[in-house]
Amino acid sequence: MAGGGLSLVKSKYSLRRLLFKIVAYLLLTAFGFVFLSPFLWLVSTSLKPMPQVFRFPPEWIPRPFMWGNYYKALTMIPFFTYFKNSTFIAVTTVFGSLLSCSLVGYSFARIKWPGRDFFFVVLLSTLMIPFPVTMIPLFIVFQKLRWLNTFMPLIIPAFFGSAFLIFLLRQFFMTIPMDLSDAARIDGCSEFGIYCRIILPLSKPALAVVAIFEFLYAWNDFLGPLIYLNKQTKYTLAIGLQQFRGAHAVEWPLLMAATTVVILPVIVLFFFTQRYFIEGVTLTGMKG
Repeated sequence: MAGGGLSLVKSKYSLRRLLFKIVAYLLLTAFGFVFLSPFLWLVSTSLKPMPQVFRFPPEWIPRPFMWGNYYKALTMIPFFTYFKNSTFIAVTTVFGSLLSCSLVGYSFARIKWPGRDFFFVVLLSTLMIPFPVTMIPLFIVFQKLRWLNTFMPLIIPAFFGSAFLIFLLRQFFMTIPMDLSDAARIDGCSEFGIYCRIILPLSKPALAVVAIFEFLYAWNDFLGPLIYLNKQTKYTLAIGLQQFRGAHAVEWPLLMAATTVVILPVIVLFFFTQRYFIEGVTLTGMKG
């Protein structure tokens, strides 16, 4: 009797657990469709003829499918020139941010030097300064350097680090045991050698987070190219998409088609780096 009662309790527990999982998966699936719906509407609109865009109630399935919208969108503007410019800026700024932010974050996390904590607080305080406050002074500086209408104002600042990304890397570096660095010093390894051979290989998840954040920022940046670039051959994709908006009308299907192509690299990047990204966000926490 005792064994039968125990089996009954286990079966009830298993049934409740199964029902809980089913309800949880259904809710997660429903929320997933809610968050996915803007992207689905974007793709749907990119394949519609213009009269169907504003029909009410909205039609999710285009009739007919206007695959030619993508060809028109990619040929209406010098899309591949803009794509090349955006790719060059994004890749270069990612490299600059990884180099500068990892070096500064390593200094704040692993090296003891006078005033370290004070300067770290000063660094964090810069996060409270909005970009419009520094926009005009930066423009004047870049103008004096004769960097206007070049990619330099969009690339060079990345080589001087970002306070937020430095903070992320510093927090991750602090989770790595100091015993590893001490053992390397005993073996005669230099500080730069410890940084290159021990800390960076162990920090791939955090570096992936920094790379993704910086790539997204550079890829989607609109205000920077708008301020510093004035030649069409220098435009980025963010500026190029605005050319679908006329003075009196907007080519919505073509704009949505071009936007779909623009966000594809971001989706592919996250698809291949999502494991490192999620791991890095999880492990990069507050400490000390």
